[in-house]
Amino acid sequence: MSAPTATDWSEVCARDFAVPAGRPLDALVDELAAALADPDPLVRDGDPYAVLGTWIERDVVAGELRTALGHRMAARFGDPAIEARSFAALVLDMIVSRGDHDPAWFGAFARWYPAETDLRGHHPELGWLHAAAHGADLLGTFGRHPAVAPGPVLDLAAARLLARTDHLFGQREDERTATGVARTLTRPELTEKECVDWVERSAAALADHRRGPAPAWVSNCARTLRALLVLARTGVRAAGPGTPLLPLAHGPAVTDTLLRALGPV
Repeated sequence: MSAPTATDWSEVCARDFAVPAGRPLDALVDELAAALADPDPLVRDGDPYAVLGTWIERDVVAGELRTALGHRMAARFGDPAIEARSFAALVLDMIVSRGDHDPAWFGAFARWYPAETDLRGHHPELGWLHAAAHGADLLGTFGRHPAVAPGPVLDLAAARLLARTDHLFGQREDERTATGVARTLTRPELTEKECVDWVERSAAALADHRRGPAPAWVSNCARTLRALLVLARTGVRAAGPGTPLLPLAHGPAVTDTLLRALGPV
């Protein structure tokens, strides 16, 4: 087990997330950033996670301090520990969701997300890892950000789905991937070609596995596309419960392309 953190974060939560008196905010953020990479799930996914998320949401952590935290999380995609890489996506999602953006962040994410090989959902000692799901959430947040071109985000989604892996999606990872893609597909500037080309690439890969046992990555791709088919017809929530339901750009064309892609499987 990890050594206890210097701050009693449970007390911070109990006091409606008030900043502890007499402590520099940057030092507290350093401590939280370290906690969000801790191998102990009770540290990484406990009170420090709640505090950091609340402080970012309330703009307690804002401006240069939040930007610096974003750079730290982008660099963490190269960390040797899976829990650090996966939770870097979670924290960066908090930051980009507040409207912050740096092109280097998407570049670091794009190098990591399709290349990540450790896609375990839950580990008995490390707790939740969930790189596929955390990455999918960040994919959708980047996809909705006006400073990020949506076309490359869709290309990145296809690269993740077509990456060869023996890990079979579980814990709603296919649904969260579909949601991330669907949120990207709400961008009105997307052309019809951009909306369907990445599906066509997936369809070509799926067509090679019409018979015989399907590899895990084929099942992941097909299940994600099926979940996306529902969202193409109904629309997708902009961010979460209570947010508006948005239509997908070129929804009928996306629906038709998904139906053709899923025909062989």
